[in-house]
Amino acid sequence: MKELKIFARAGQGAITTAAILGEAFFHQKIYAYAFPNFGAARMGAPMNAFLRYDNNPVRLRSQIYNPDSIIVVDPTLFKSQNCFAGMKDGSVAIIAIREGIKVEAPKNIKVVSLPAEQIAMEIIGRPFSNTVLMGAFCKATGDLKLESLIEAVKIQFADKPEVLDKNIQAVKKGFELGAAS
Repeated sequence: MKELKIFARAGQGAITTAAILGEAFFHQKIYAYAFPNFGAARMGAPMNAFLRYDNNPVRLRSQIYNPDSIIVVDPTLFKSQNCFAGMKDGSVAIIAIREGIKVEAPKNIKVVSLPAEQIAMEIIGRPFSNTVLMGAFCKATGDLKLESLIEAVKIQFADKPEVLDKNIQAVKKGFELGAAS
């Protein structure tokens, strides 16, 4: 079983990210279980979303403490959250970066950092970077086929055709930039 932990602020799409990735794994006939964890439910509060995936049914329902991968949607969380805690050797970290925020990652993990919010603004016209980060996750881990991710994005945005194509473009751009830096 593999585990992904997503660090974001409430309202940045972390729960949606876990759900879309879970749907994408489902298209590959891989079992997935996505769920959130947050304290006081207020916009902007730090929160986590989690995803477990495996070839066998996922029965474990606890939080994830030793992730195989992390996605950090908001790099300001490095100041208050220990985002790299518990990561295994060889883990993958997908990090949205912003100018002026420096991130020191452990040497034993594969890091992919990209200006996901800036890319989202250029492609989508809004600062929602989760589809960019999902594309990078897909490429960096190799656990998920790009076609499966695009199919899951199509399902998520089926009722919003005005943003569907833009989000698919964002996934593809993230995938293109998803090699380790």
